[in-house]
Amino acid sequence: MKLIAAVCLAGSLLLAGCASTTSGPSSSSSSSTPASQQPTAGGAGSKTSSSAAPVYPGGPLTPITSSEAHSQSVVTLAPPADMWDRIRRGFKMPNLQSDLVRDREQWYASRPDYIQRMTERSNKYIFHIVEELERRNMPTELALLPYIESAFNPQAISSARAAGMWQFMPATGTDFDLKQNIFRDDRRDVVASTRAALDYLQKLYGMFGDWQLALAAYNWGEGSVSRAIAKNQRLGLPTTYSDLSMPAETRLYVPKLQAVKNIVANPQAFNTELPLIANHPYFQTVTLTRDLDVELAAKLADIRLEDFRALNPAAHKPVLLAAGTPQILLPWDNAAVFQRNFDAYSQGQYASWTAWVVPNTMTVADAAQRSGMSETDLRALNSIPPRMLIKAGSTLIVPRGARVKEDVTALVADSGHLSFQPEIVNRRTTVKAGRNDSVASIARRYKLKPDSVAEWNDVNLNHSFKRGYSVVVYLPVRAAPAARVGSGAAPARGHAAVAGKRGGGGTAKAVAARGTNIVKSPAGKQQQVVREKRGGTPVKKKR
Repeated sequence: MKLIAAVCLAGSLLLAGCASTTSGPSSSSSSSTPASQQPTAGGAGSKTSSSAAPVYPGGPLTPITSSEAHSQSVVTLAPPADMWDRIRRGFKMPNLQSDLVRDREQWYASRPDYIQRMTERSNKYIFHIVEELERRNMPTELALLPYIESAFNPQAISSARAAGMWQFMPATGTDFDLKQNIFRDDRRDVVASTRAALDYLQKLYGMFGDWQLALAAYNWGEGSVSRAIAKNQRLGLPTTYSDLSMPAETRLYVPKLQAVKNIVANPQAFNTELPLIANHPYFQTVTLTRDLDVELAAKLADIRLEDFRALNPAAHKPVLLAAGTPQILLPWDNAAVFQRNFDAYSQGQYASWTAWVVPNTMTVADAAQRSGMSETDLRALNSIPPRMLIKAGSTLIVPRGARVKEDVTALVADSGHLSFQPEIVNRRTTVKAGRNDSVASIARRYKLKPDSVAEWNDVNLNHSFKRGYSVVVYLPVRAAPAARVGSGAAPARGHAAVAGKRGGGGTAKAVAARGTNIVKSPAGKQQQVVREKRGGTPVKKKR
């Protein structure tokens, strides 16, 4: 009986507690509960509120005023229809209003074929860029920047040697860990260059706190923008993008991006039709475990060679080195095809090319003979300029023999370089002997061996020449200086020159012989002896 009475008492207390929660005073106290303690739809707030007692609304329902309705943020549940819709949803940069923007809008709108080619080319890359921007919480307008930089061409190279979709200069690329060697140029790599570009843009935004100034610095350099800001501050002028004094290219840079943004935001207003780009990744990453020919990689993936190169533009040799390029990009549906065909491949080596480190300085002919290639093919494959020696330690792409089982090492794949030095050619020249000239004095003057001078002239080592005698010597003729190689500077035209030693009376007369001509140099520089054409067998002209 006592047990039954206890149960009844507990039930009565429980019912009384439930009734109190629905009373008027309790409801008014719950309505004053701070918002931070109210339950939230996900996020950190829901976790903190779960430990407290639940709060239930009470009292009569009241309508929400218009001001309260507008203050509430509404999250759309519908996914983006396509990439353009997704990009529009992420716009965060303030709009720029200027005549330059309207001018660029008309420029793009009047070239629908150009917009079509440009946007279709971006189909392969823009999903990845937007994904990275959203992950970093950056404005999606920046996904349109490659339209301004390169028209989304990863192989684009500017006259200033900027390369890739994001147009990195060599030094800036190095600063942001974009490797550049004889095997690959990561400034063209889709994933690596995007990572570097967004890193750079984030750094610039952190410096200036303004996206328009950050973009100006991306084009003009952070130092230039900083100096322009400091100048305006000294003059008491505003320091916004529109107020700074800058080159014409940088002045148009942000208006170009704003114009493209406006067209993407409302293509109908500009009579423009944007191609459909699905909100789906175009490519996926595949790990490369062996050195692999580029052509074979495309074949195993069952795609065209040009499509493979479009996704892997950093590789500018016919072979991919697993130690240096551990991953390749393939179209989404072809990645599994590649892996299946790669595992089943049994028709020989994966790579028909390998890397060879030249043990000592040698001619191109010697290197070609040792590698089993023709000199022409070796030059073309490795971009070797004419009349150059290959310096020791240089790395060449050469055929991979059937006995070679090892792939190229990581050290060679990451640090491979190709260096040259001018090839020296000895050419037969005659010089006039001066007063008291001998084999020894001629040899000293031209830094030759006395026995060679004696042999060339069929005389003894202690022979003295008569004044005015034509002495035969073989003097070195250098090709273009090594500093010109790869610098874009054109080699000097005309005859090859040999520097003559100055000093001592009669030296100029001694070198001014039949078949030679003295070219006077500016004061303080050595005279140059240039051999003129003579009769008989023509001499191949140095270029």
